[in-house]
Amino acid sequence: MGLDAIRAALPEYARDIALNLDTTIGTSLLTPAQAWGAALACAVTARNPVVLREIAAEALGHLGPEGVEAAKAAAAIMAMTNVYYRAKHLIGDERYASMPARLRMRVTARPGVDKGDFKVWCLAVSAIAGCGVCLEVHEKSLRDRGFTGEQVHEALRISAVVHAAAVTLDAEAALAGGTTPSA
Repeated sequence: MGLDAIRAALPEYARDIALNLDTTIGTSLLTPAQAWGAALACAVTARNPVVLREIAAEALGHLGPEGVEAAKAAAAIMAMTNVYYRAKHLIGDERYASMPARLRMRVTARPGVDKGDFKVWCLAVSAIAGCGVCLEVHEKSLRDRGFTGEQVHEALRISAVVHAAAVTLDAEAALAGGTTPSA
Protein backbone atom coordinates (compact mmCIF):
# COMPACT_ATOMS: atom_id res chain seq x y z
CA MET A 1 0.00 0.00 0.00
CA GLY A 2 1.71 3.21 1.13
CA LEU A 3 2.43 5.66 -1.66
CA ASP A 4 0.69 3.36 -4.16
CA ALA A 5 -2.57 3.69 -2.21
CA ILE A 6 -2.27 7.47 -2.07
CA ARG A 7 -1.55 7.67 -5.80
CA ALA A 8 -4.53 5.43 -6.52
CA ALA A 9 -6.79 7.62 -4.37
CA LEU A 10 -5.79 10.87 -6.07
CA PRO A 11 -8.10 12.04 -8.89
CA GLU A 12 -6.81 12.52 -12.42
CA TYR A 13 -6.62 16.31 -12.03
CA ALA A 14 -3.96 15.72 -9.35
CA ARG A 15 -1.82 13.42 -11.48
CA ASP A 16 1.18 15.73 -11.01
CA ILE A 17 0.91 15.27 -7.25
CA ALA A 18 0.79 11.49 -7.68
CA LEU A 19 3.89 11.53 -9.87
CA ASN A 20 5.71 13.86 -7.49
CA LEU A 21 5.21 11.50 -4.54
CA ASP A 22 7.82 9.13 -5.94
CA THR A 23 10.29 11.75 -7.07
CA THR A 24 10.24 13.65 -3.79
CA ILE A 25 10.21 10.79 -1.28
CA GLY A 26 11.48 7.79 -3.20
CA THR A 27 14.41 9.36 -5.01
CA SER A 28 15.37 12.13 -2.62
CA LEU A 29 18.89 13.40 -1.96
CA LEU A 30 18.03 12.94 1.70
CA THR A 31 18.67 9.61 3.40
CA PRO A 32 15.63 7.32 3.44
CA ALA A 33 15.17 8.05 7.16
CA GLN A 34 15.29 11.80 6.58
CA ALA A 35 12.89 11.66 3.63
CA TRP A 36 10.39 9.27 5.22
CA GLY A 37 10.54 11.08 8.56
CA ALA A 38 9.80 14.36 6.78
CA ALA A 39 6.95 12.72 4.88
CA LEU A 40 5.47 11.28 8.08
CA ALA A 41 5.81 14.51 10.08
CA CYS A 42 4.17 16.38 7.20
CA ALA A 43 1.39 13.78 6.95
CA VAL A 44 0.64 14.27 10.66
CA THR A 45 0.61 18.02 10.11
CA ALA A 46 -1.58 17.82 7.00
CA ARG A 47 -4.12 15.69 8.96
CA ASN A 48 -5.63 13.68 6.09
CA PRO A 49 -6.40 10.15 7.40
CA VAL A 50 -5.53 8.35 4.15
CA VAL A 51 -2.25 10.18 3.64
CA LEU A 52 -1.30 9.74 7.30
CA ARG A 53 -2.14 6.02 7.48
CA GLU A 54 -0.43 5.13 4.22
CA ILE A 55 2.72 7.15 4.81
CA ALA A 56 2.96 5.89 8.40
CA ALA A 57 2.70 2.28 7.25
CA GLU A 58 5.46 2.69 4.68
CA ALA A 59 7.63 4.94 6.87
CA LEU A 60 7.86 2.31 9.59
CA GLY A 61 10.11 0.18 7.39
CA HIS A 62 12.50 3.09 6.86
CA LEU A 63 12.41 4.59 10.36
CA GLY A 64 11.62 1.81 12.82
CA PRO A 65 9.36 2.44 15.81
CA GLU A 66 11.70 5.01 17.41
CA GLY A 67 11.90 7.03 14.20
CA VAL A 68 8.13 6.96 13.76
CA GLU A 69 7.67 8.30 17.29
CA ALA A 70 10.30 11.00 16.69
CA ALA A 71 8.65 12.10 13.42
CA LYS A 72 5.30 12.36 15.22
CA ALA A 73 7.06 14.30 18.00
CA ALA A 74 8.48 16.71 15.41
CA ALA A 75 4.97 17.33 14.08
CA ALA A 76 3.58 17.77 17.60
CA ILE A 77 6.22 20.19 18.85
CA MET A 78 6.12 22.21 15.65
CA ALA A 79 2.31 22.43 15.86
CA MET A 80 2.89 24.39 19.03
CA THR A 81 6.00 26.37 18.16
CA ASN A 82 4.95 27.29 14.62
CA VAL A 83 1.80 28.95 15.94
CA TYR A 84 3.62 30.69 18.78
CA TYR A 85 6.59 32.06 16.82
CA ARG A 86 4.58 32.91 13.71
CA ALA A 87 2.09 34.88 15.84
CA LYS A 88 4.86 36.78 17.66
CA HIS A 89 6.43 37.64 14.33
CA LEU A 90 3.14 38.69 12.69
CA ILE A 91 2.17 40.95 15.56
CA GLY A 92 5.34 42.90 14.76
CA ASP A 93 5.72 44.46 18.19
CA GLU A 94 9.30 44.19 19.46
CA ARG A 95 8.05 43.89 23.05
CA TYR A 96 7.08 40.29 22.31
CA ALA A 97 10.46 39.41 20.83
CA SER A 98 12.15 39.70 24.23
CA MET A 99 9.53 37.66 26.09
CA PRO A 100 10.55 34.06 26.77
CA ALA A 101 8.33 31.36 25.30
CA ARG A 102 8.07 29.41 28.58
CA LEU A 103 6.85 26.44 26.54
CA ARG A 104 8.36 23.01 27.12
CA MET A 105 10.35 21.80 24.13
CA ARG A 106 12.51 19.05 25.64
CA VAL A 107 12.02 16.73 22.69
CA THR A 108 14.13 19.05 20.54
CA ALA A 109 17.16 18.35 22.77
CA ARG A 110 16.61 14.56 22.95
CA PRO A 111 14.44 13.48 20.02
CA GLY A 112 15.50 9.82 20.14
CA VAL A 113 16.98 10.01 16.61
CA ASP A 114 19.81 11.90 14.95
CA LYS A 115 19.28 15.60 15.67
CA GLY A 116 19.95 16.51 12.05
CA ASP A 117 17.17 14.16 10.92
CA PHE A 118 14.83 15.67 13.51
CA LYS A 119 15.67 19.19 12.32
CA VAL A 120 14.87 18.18 8.71
CA TRP A 121 11.46 17.01 9.87
CA CYS A 122 10.86 20.22 11.85
CA LEU A 123 11.80 22.31 8.81
CA ALA A 124 9.39 20.36 6.60
CA VAL A 125 6.52 20.83 9.06
CA SER A 126 7.32 24.54 9.40
CA ALA A 127 6.95 24.92 5.65
CA ILE A 128 3.36 23.67 5.86
CA ALA A 129 2.61 25.93 8.80
CA GLY A 130 4.23 28.89 7.08
CA CYS A 131 6.29 29.97 10.05
CA GLY A 132 9.10 32.09 8.65
CA VAL A 133 10.88 32.34 11.98
CA CYS A 134 10.96 28.55 12.41
CA LEU A 135 12.00 28.02 8.78
CA GLU A 136 14.92 30.41 9.21
CA VAL A 137 16.05 28.84 12.50
CA HIS A 138 15.85 25.24 11.25
CA GLU A 139 17.46 26.04 7.88
CA LYS A 140 20.38 27.74 9.63
CA SER A 141 20.72 24.87 12.08
CA LEU A 142 20.77 22.35 9.24
CA ARG A 143 23.34 24.35 7.27
CA ASP A 144 25.48 24.64 10.44
CA ARG A 145 25.30 20.82 10.69
CA GLY A 146 26.67 20.47 7.18
CA PHE A 147 23.43 19.99 5.24
CA THR A 148 23.50 21.43 1.75
CA GLY A 149 20.99 23.81 0.24
CA GLU A 150 19.89 20.95 -2.02
CA GLN A 151 19.07 18.78 1.00
CA VAL A 152 17.06 21.59 2.59
CA HIS A 153 15.30 22.02 -0.75
CA GLU A 154 14.42 18.30 -0.78
CA ALA A 155 12.68 18.62 2.60
CA LEU A 156 10.64 21.53 1.26
CA ARG A 157 9.65 19.54 -1.83
CA ILE A 158 8.49 16.61 0.31
CA SER A 159 6.50 19.00 2.47
CA ALA A 160 4.78 20.55 -0.54
CA VAL A 161 3.80 17.25 -2.15
CA VAL A 162 2.56 15.53 1.01
CA HIS A 163 0.50 18.61 1.85
CA ALA A 164 -0.93 18.79 -1.67
CA ALA A 165 -1.95 15.12 -1.55
CA ALA A 166 -3.69 15.68 1.78
CA VAL A 167 -5.50 18.83 0.60
CA THR A 168 -6.67 17.08 -2.57
CA LEU A 169 -7.99 14.01 -0.75
CA ASP A 170 -9.72 16.20 1.86
CA ALA A 171 -11.43 18.16 -0.93
CA GLU A 172 -12.54 15.00 -2.71
CA ALA A 173 -13.92 13.52 0.53
CA ALA A 174 -15.84 16.72 1.28
CA LEU A 175 -17.28 16.86 -2.22
CA ALA A 176 -18.25 13.19 -2.18
CA GLY A 177 -19.99 13.61 1.16
CA GLY A 178 -22.12 16.45 -0.15
CA THR A 179 -22.11 18.12 3.23
CA THR A 180 -22.99 21.77 3.50
CA PRO A 181 -22.75 24.03 6.51
CA SER A 182 -25.96 24.34 8.47
CA ALA A 183 -27.73 27.68 8.29
